[in-house]
Amino acid sequence: MEMLTIGAFSKASRLSPKALRLYDELELLRPARVDPETGYRYYAPEQLEQARLVAWLRRLGMPLAGIREVCALEPPAAAREIRAFWARTESETATRRDLAAFLVDHLSRTAPSDRSDPSFPGNPSEDTTMLELRYSALSDTGLVRPANQDTAYAGTRVLAVADGFGSGGAPASSAAVEALKFLDDEPLPAGSVLNLLEDAVQGATQAVQEVAGPTNEIGTTLTAMVWTGSQLALVHIGDSRAYLLRGGGLFRITHDHTMVQSMLDEGRLTPEEATAHPQRALLLKALTGGGSAPAPAPDVRLHDALAGDRYLLCSDGLSAVVPEATIRDTLAAASTPTEAAQALVGAANDSGGPDNVSCVVADLVNAESQ
Repeated sequence: MEMLTIGAFSKASRLSPKALRLYDELELLRPARVDPETGYRYYAPEQLEQARLVAWLRRLGMPLAGIREVCALEPPAAAREIRAFWARTESETATRRDLAAFLVDHLSRTAPSDRSDPSFPGNPSEDTTMLELRYSALSDTGLVRPANQDTAYAGTRVLAVADGFGSGGAPASSAAVEALKFLDDEPLPAGSVLNLLEDAVQGATQAVQEVAGPTNEIGTTLTAMVWTGSQLALVHIGDSRAYLLRGGGLFRITHDHTMVQSMLDEGRLTPEEATAHPQRALLLKALTGGGSAPAPAPDVRLHDALAGDRYLLCSDGLSAVVPEATIRDTLAAASTPTEAAQALVGAANDSGGPDNVSCVVADLVNAESQ
């Protein structure tokens, strides 16, 4: 069999000899033969494809452990794993992008050197528009379930929906939301709201663990937003959802932590197949009772707010049975948050009401229009 020296293989694969030696040590790309006397490495021409794959995955930013896993898979499975990696990367990048945008805005507004500039956006002399929330929360048992395990809450700063499950689902969802309510009564400096929210989520996790005890069969989802006066901070875990209606378009701003959503991300299911999947409600992440594993981390991020925005937080008792087009049209047609919440709960019950359904609807309006 014709063999390539490490130098020739390096040129053909566009990987440096140093990288090839590293990948050999990490068992990512082992040479076909190593001279027992000199230790010189030789590669087979058919290894070029794997070498190029390693190089491409490194350029993509995949960790070495992930590259090792992908290289061991057949091409279709490798493609699914790369797709899943990139979906996670995009989600993480979006979170960092939002945080970076917030920090740039926050630091720009507080920089002393800019205070003398009348065009500076944080200058007190600038004509700024103050925004406030108008809100409504509604929770309904639905037409099938014997009891309501959802909790919905809307206050001056805090909006929250939690969907409990298991024998103690109702107290679990209530405990999670109660742990956030103190944020309604405290000043929320924009620069520290994420830290405050993360502390509140830790409190919610502990509260649910106290209610649920040692079992992870009892727990709750949690999707909440906290208004700082200029931005909305979002915390999300599970499959309750948050939507934004802006300019007539409806945008989902949360990502379901479910088995079916992960299969969608990996390309193993189509959206049509997902709606009928028997495990579509199987959660990968939630706030649950005790266990040996660490508590899963929720998604936490910031969202810029505009006057005229309408937000919807809802349990899957709505999103699982009412099409997004209907949700969009209902939100757009309602004149007030109360009217919107009532109409959405009604739409879920008109679709059979198979689950508890909870909605929080909030509008961002100019303060002077209150």
